[in-house]
Amino acid sequence: MTPTATRPGIHHAGLLGGVDPEALAARFGTPFYAYDLDVVADQVASLREVLPPSFDLAYAAKANPLLAVLRHLASLGVRVDVASGGELRHVLRAGFDPGRVVFTGPGKRDEELDAAVGAGVGVVTVESRNELRRLAAIAAARGRVQPVLLRLSMSAAGGNERVRIIGDEGAGKFGMDLGELRAAAADAVALPSLEPLGVHAFGASNLLDAGLLAAHVEATVGTAAAVAREAGFELRLVDAGGGLGIPYRDEEPALDLEALGERLAAVGGRMAADPATATARVVVEPGRFLVGAAGAYVARVIDTKTVEGSRVAILDGGINHVLRPVLVGQEHRVVALTGAAAGRVTPGAPSVTVAGPLCTGLDILARAAPLDGLAAGDLVAVLDTGAYGATEAMPLFLSHAMPAEVVLRGGVPALARPRIEPETWLGWHLDDAGG
Repeated sequence: MTPTATRPGIHHAGLLGGVDPEALAARFGTPFYAYDLDVVADQVASLREVLPPSFDLAYAAKANPLLAVLRHLASLGVRVDVASGGELRHVLRAGFDPGRVVFTGPGKRDEELDAAVGAGVGVVTVESRNELRRLAAIAAARGRVQPVLLRLSMSAAGGNERVRIIGDEGAGKFGMDLGELRAAAADAVALPSLEPLGVHAFGASNLLDAGLLAAHVEATVGTAAAVAREAGFELRLVDAGGGLGIPYRDEEPALDLEALGERLAAVGGRMAADPATATARVVVEPGRFLVGAAGAYVARVIDTKTVEGSRVAILDGGINHVLRPVLVGQEHRVVALTGAAAGRVTPGAPSVTVAGPLCTGLDILARAAPLDGLAAGDLVAVLDTGAYGATEAMPLFLSHAMPAEVVLRGGVPALARPRIEPETWLGWHLDDAGG
């Protein structure tokens, strides 16, 4: 099969969201980001279709906090997960109901906790006993009772092998070990300004294995039920985090949603049959799965050359805008949108190194792209950049313009955030402030 033609995504038949990419480039300049909101809606619908009735869907705002994307997701009725005070303000501005907000993150400042309590967020995920006490004092001062989840560290998951299988690197900075979490649950029950609802446990990022995802959910439910029973509160909510993946390479399989639905249905059935979990709900928090494939980063080829027999194409944007390939060591698919290389993949043809304009050898977007015939002036797209693209970048490096962000819906483009020229931030210096 041809993955770009059959997988969910913004790029089909040389168009982006049904629009000629040259028309977009002429209107918005290059480089630019484009996001197809219809793809986002389709991803939400496809996941909702397989989730059991006791499961809720929340969008992880960190994946793409562009206001237009958030507003679209708010209109679809999903919940939302935020991880900073800035994200909280952003999702409220986008129209999310505060009661449908989950506030997570390992370093919440007092002013962020106060903002969350003041806004009436649905639940705050507490990462430590110290944070629990700070939150309790803030809620008490406001005369509020704040619902909370207790976050379990995935690097110390109480001996649960199914959880440890997908514990991600660096997980030790998040949450509490099981012993500390049990103590925090007892604290939460004893503090009148807090209302413990359950447990939060995030497994790993970008998983494509339905079995591992379902096993993590079931393990988290089991741990939450045991903690609630011991502490003496009713288990009402289990947050299993996100982790639902998308394929970044042609040879990678997509997440099997049908299999995931079957496995989660079995988990839901066992929950319904157990009095300890019968009334509890489960939240899953995908970000990448909902918006990743909806996005593309589009740049123009500035120059091509042959260096020691290898073809190289230099674009007008690079890892200053798309950092993920070098940050995590995983390339995205890069396709030609115009020119002789567009829509042509010739087996055995010379491959091309696709690089950006930055003065660093790290600025490589693809080392062996099948883009024989790529020439100066052609447009190329880095696909699957709807998540962890623009907001994971380092746009100030070397003072290139920040790319515009464009949303498309029903084949109609709209500017969501304008291109920002370097003069805008280069003017922010001490002389202007009297320094």
